[in-house]
Amino acid sequence: MKKSELFFNTILLPFDFLMIIVAGLATYFFRTKILSSFRPVLFELNLPFEEYFLLVSAAAILFVIIFAVSGLYSLKTTTGRIEEFFRVVIASSAGVMGLIVYIFLRQELFDSRFLVMGGWILTIIFVSIGRFLVRHLQKNLVARYDFGIHKVLIIGDDKVSAKITEEIKKNPSVGYRVVKHLENPEVSEIKSAIGNPGIDEVILANPNYPSEKVLEIVDFCNENHLAFKFVPNIYQTLTTNFSVDVLAGVPVIELRRTNLDGWGRVIKRTVDVIGSVLALIIFSPILLLVAFAIKWETEGPVLVRLRRVSQGKEFNLLKFRSMIKNAEELKPYLATLNERSDGPLFKIKNDPRITRVGKFIRRYRLDELPQFQNVVKGEMSLVGPRPHQPDEIANYEKHHKKVLSIKAGVTGLAQVSGSSDLPFEEEVALDSFYIENWSLIQDIKILLKTGVKMLLDRSAV
Repeated sequence: MKKSELFFNTILLPFDFLMIIVAGLATYFFRTKILSSFRPVLFELNLPFEEYFLLVSAAAILFVIIFAVSGLYSLKTTTGRIEEFFRVVIASSAGVMGLIVYIFLRQELFDSRFLVMGGWILTIIFVSIGRFLVRHLQKNLVARYDFGIHKVLIIGDDKVSAKITEEIKKNPSVGYRVVKHLENPEVSEIKSAIGNPGIDEVILANPNYPSEKVLEIVDFCNENHLAFKFVPNIYQTLTTNFSVDVLAGVPVIELRRTNLDGWGRVIKRTVDVIGSVLALIIFSPILLLVAFAIKWETEGPVLVRLRRVSQGKEFNLLKFRSMIKNAEELKPYLATLNERSDGPLFKIKNDPRITRVGKFIRRYRLDELPQFQNVVKGEMSLVGPRPHQPDEIANYEKHHKKVLSIKAGVTGLAQVSGSSDLPFEEEVALDSFYIENWSLIQDIKILLKTGVKMLLDRSAV
């Protein structure tokens, strides 16, 4: 899912919340300012505006929860406007029924039926209008400015591939652009087309494409972080292990590399930002003390910027400097001392380049605290695979590259399962398991285990 799609889908939640409050306020002012001239207001003394506003805010939260249960914020299904409208009607009706029960139990609130019925009708109207405006804005941005489009390569020489291609070209607001259409290509042609002119999604429309070529294309897409979709046969459409969408009236299945998608991405990013900001505030005294100690002992910068890879992209990972100034230049001369010969990683337990302060901050893992800044910037996550060096990744085998499908983490399942003594293949297996079975509960468990390890485990080097 593109970031733009995720943005417009998630923005519906706060927008709905706002529309519900506006509907409640409009109902109140309509009753007290307009209808009051025909029928006097009897409830205003028992329910002043301040209390009413709090009640409407609480009701808005209830409505949003019911909307979520009704599937109005689902990112996995595509619904038409009519179906969405009826879902809004049903969910709003359920919310109003909840309010009626609450009012019945709290008899002293007020005795205006208009506020309940008017609020129900205006909520349906306002929410529906708000959602229409959001969808309309999204389609205009996509159609006119290519905002968040999917640049696709379509493979196939049958009527289905022609239908999909024609529908995409005829209706640009669907969010796809056909960059290239290959009828029956070799895998080498597909690989060449990916880089020139640039493609981020492959749609295999031909169900009879040779299976051995399909596997090779899937591997290539996984290695290059490309979405792979295919038009299934009758039996493949019955599976529940994939994400199914409809394009030009044709069911299309996407092979998902991870469960971390849709609302999961939103929740994880929210936790990352809040958690890392709080961590920087809480640990700020320690950050200052460590910075002072490093500067006091040896010359050189307090922080080092190390080239690392996250989701296939290089970035500067921040760490407190725990080595002498020219440590990286000495690395080739220490290659024979590498204790991680089972994989591409470089580790020396008693590394002669480490300073006295460096040994202390490594022992308690304080050297990694500046990485919370990387999390705030969106380069890393609190939990994820270990960020590795570009030269290490150059030596990865095909199955190792799965760990690049999500953001690298400050900590992760592999780190809390064996620290630096864990064999590389086991580390990859644990990270792959985490990617395939991500959940917020699992992230919380890993963060709690990390805290325990920082206090009790001294195996870090």
